[in-house]
Amino acid sequence: MKYFDKSTKEVLHHLKVERTEGLSTKAAKRRLEKVGPNQLRQAEPVSKVKLFFSSFKEPIIIVLMVAIVLALLSALYDFRVTQDYNHGMAAIYEAIAIMILIFVNAFISFYQANSAQKSLDALQEMAHHHIHTLRDGNWEDLDTSKLVPGDIISVKMGDFIEGDVRWLKVSELQVNESHLTGEADGISKATDVLASDTDLGDRTNMGFSGSTVVNGSGIGVVVATGMQTELGKIADLLQGEKQQKTPIERNVNALTKKLMYVAGAIVLFTILFDIGKEFFRTGTINIGKLPEILSGAIALAVASIPDAMPVVLSIVLTIGATILARNNGLIKNLSSVETLGATSYIASDKTGTLTKNQMTVTRFWANNATFQVEGNGYEPLGDIIPVTNDADYRAFLEAAVLDNEAEIMRDEDQKWQPYGNPTDVSLVVLAAKAGITRSDLLEKNDDRDIDVVRVLPFDSTRKMMSVVIQEQDRYFVITKGAPDVILAKSEKIQLDDEYRDIARYRKKVDSKVLEFANNALRTLAVSKREVDAQTAHKATVAELEQQLTFLGIAGIIDPPREEVQDSVEILHDAGVQVVMITGDHAATARAIAYQLGIVDDKHASVIEGKEIEAMTNDELFEEVQQTYVYARVSPEHKQRIIKQLQRHGEVVAMTGDGINDAPALRAADIGVAMGINGTEVTKDAADLVLLDDKFTTIEKSVQAGRRIFANIRNFIRQELITNVAEVLALVLSVVLISAPIGNIQETTPTLTALMVLWVNMISDSLPSFALGFDEPEADLMRQKPRNTKASILDGMLVRIFIRGAVMGIMVFLAFVWAARNGMGIPEAQTIAFLTLVFGQLWHVFDARTENTLFSRPPFENGRLNLAVAFAAVSSIFVTLLPFFNNVMGTAPLSMNLYLAVIFLPAIPTFLLSGIKVIFKIKNAL
Repeated sequence: MKYFDKSTKEVLHHLKVERTEGLSTKAAKRRLEKVGPNQLRQAEPVSKVKLFFSSFKEPIIIVLMVAIVLALLSALYDFRVTQDYNHGMAAIYEAIAIMILIFVNAFISFYQANSAQKSLDALQEMAHHHIHTLRDGNWEDLDTSKLVPGDIISVKMGDFIEGDVRWLKVSELQVNESHLTGEADGISKATDVLASDTDLGDRTNMGFSGSTVVNGSGIGVVVATGMQTELGKIADLLQGEKQQKTPIERNVNALTKKLMYVAGAIVLFTILFDIGKEFFRTGTINIGKLPEILSGAIALAVASIPDAMPVVLSIVLTIGATILARNNGLIKNLSSVETLGATSYIASDKTGTLTKNQMTVTRFWANNATFQVEGNGYEPLGDIIPVTNDADYRAFLEAAVLDNEAEIMRDEDQKWQPYGNPTDVSLVVLAAKAGITRSDLLEKNDDRDIDVVRVLPFDSTRKMMSVVIQEQDRYFVITKGAPDVILAKSEKIQLDDEYRDIARYRKKVDSKVLEFANNALRTLAVSKREVDAQTAHKATVAELEQQLTFLGIAGIIDPPREEVQDSVEILHDAGVQVVMITGDHAATARAIAYQLGIVDDKHASVIEGKEIEAMTNDELFEEVQQTYVYARVSPEHKQRIIKQLQRHGEVVAMTGDGINDAPALRAADIGVAMGINGTEVTKDAADLVLLDDKFTTIEKSVQAGRRIFANIRNFIRQELITNVAEVLALVLSVVLISAPIGNIQETTPTLTALMVLWVNMISDSLPSFALGFDEPEADLMRQKPRNTKASILDGMLVRIFIRGAVMGIMVFLAFVWAARNGMGIPEAQTIAFLTLVFGQLWHVFDARTENTLFSRPPFENGRLNLAVAFAAVSSIFVTLLPFFNNVMGTAPLSMNLYLAVIFLPAIPTFLLSGIKVIFKIKNAL
């Protein structure tokens, strides 16, 4: 049922409640049981167990679990059939090592997700609100969760409205509904019946859940609670929006699936090749060779996929989350860190995001002079320019604060806080900058004796507010309101310290109003009139508000945040387009967008919600890449804009603070919510929460995202080069060694599975993890956003295969050399193992950049140097310690061999990098 088009009597009758008694306790209890608590529906929390095991669904983890099964089957065969307990235990060790790897990845992913949720919970408001409610004929403060339809409530300035309300009585009641409409100014409320087709923003006889009373007081009857409120309906739109997969998730998922197919093909090929080789050599298939063949296959399975990728990717993204946290950004999903780096469009709400949501007078016209006002917000600091004798504007400012019931006061932190209607607050701040306050004017002193005799509250019909004051024995009516209304009621105007007939100056006033409007300034006129005592006390409102003297015009705006313009410029340089999507008026939105540099034309086109309503999706699709300002839009319009940008292949970030932004935040590739002024629904829908509410944090987050993606590419390149080297070294032994060499059988793999795991998890992953701490390269924010449809390996494949092939061939040759020199299996595999270890440790310095290791100082990343040193020393130790000799199959070497495997593997990296520099080759090497 609609309530705004019904009389208050009809509404009360429908809700079965008496205006003077309210609901009875029993009736309220029955209704609460029927409709449920006055709360928005919360998503079911993911259990900690489910959160922990969620990473087990990743393709790489599935491959590793298959490797565990193969290892256990091999061990079972050894124990039951061949009685080869040493080989069986080696398989058990392999299975345990892989299992540890899987659980380490699960723990890291769980830790980050759980930490982010704890931070978000701490950010949410924990206090329970109460509201003044009439029950059983008595007014009481009721927990808002127990509010039900039919409850009579009373609100005053500063209160939250905790349900949808039909107003029964109002007294100068003004409500801020920016969380629904996007408009910063308070909306005056009335009790009149409205037409049945009245839009949400114009339903002046209704109050909506989540709104704040900024002036006056009111009594109303609750007509909807919880999910049935307008706020709840918008929150419900989130149910239909699936969480978007991030670009890095899509890229890595595609990459890992391909690697799984490659791994499967390589493993199958080597098993069949080994069996075929045995058959052609002996004419039979020797089942006794199966454990060795299977052991080699397990090593290949582990080698052919970057099994450390989930762990290191989680760590690198966690580093990104830490970087964002230092910049006051709380990331809720690790993969969202990187999404910011791919962002090509940032669609931002205006009020509270690009602007301060603080109405401010920036210009006023009084006594035939225009004055600029410095300073923003509620801090009463700032000069009035030009600096003149304050007599030029004192009459205007005194009138503005006397006809005013707002005020500003310091809170416990000594910050100025507003109380009252935002427009009235802006006038109070303006006057305070000139040293004029209402309290001073009303204070008793020898010079002036001012009293407020009558207050004539603002209403939407008159569009004016007036006060009658007495100054000693003189009476004055002070009236403020819309300039056209005040102008129509005025007979004189103050110009150059004279009171002149206004008829000759109406065009001048209209011109000034238009000038202010063209600069996105809302205008408010102030006037004054002297009356006699009889009129002051007895006259009607209509009789008092006439024959006025026009004193001046205030130009008011919700000011842009100071830091936003620089951030917009940086984002534009980075190829990221900023789009303003707001519920505010078109002229205001265009002017703010021009001030911030979002558009470079004062007359840039603006698409309004009613135009979007008339457009098909295809028509909107044609417009979205040429339009940067949208005004008077609804939540559904925001979602449509986002989705049409995504149809163009754009990666869209949506910022906002109000509940009206939440569905669009969920629809976007990454949603960004304001942590201070944002609603809880908005924070829940977002991927990134700005703890300082600063737009500049988004710009820093984009840079952090790009930095992380660059480091992820470097890490993946390093990992895959090592994987190519491992696979090639193992495959070459299968393909090229068809007969025993010295003490080594033809089925002996170049590396054991545990050696491969050691390389992947220690000597490769630790330095790769340290790559996540690399500072961004200088031109990072001058590059265009990357193409998210392109593979994460785009431009790297040739380099990966060349570097990996050279390294793999070197490892294989080292193994063959050891075999030909009569070394046993442990010594030969150890030489191959250390050749691989130090080959990729030297190469990690080249992996830090898209260029070569000569382009970046090697010692600027201290963590990388420590990781390389640790990996090098620990890899030597596992060849010396008996425990690792038994588990991994390593063996001690002579000093000369240690020196050879440490320094000779550096040659390919330095040689290929040198060739790349000399011949100016960008990607091929």
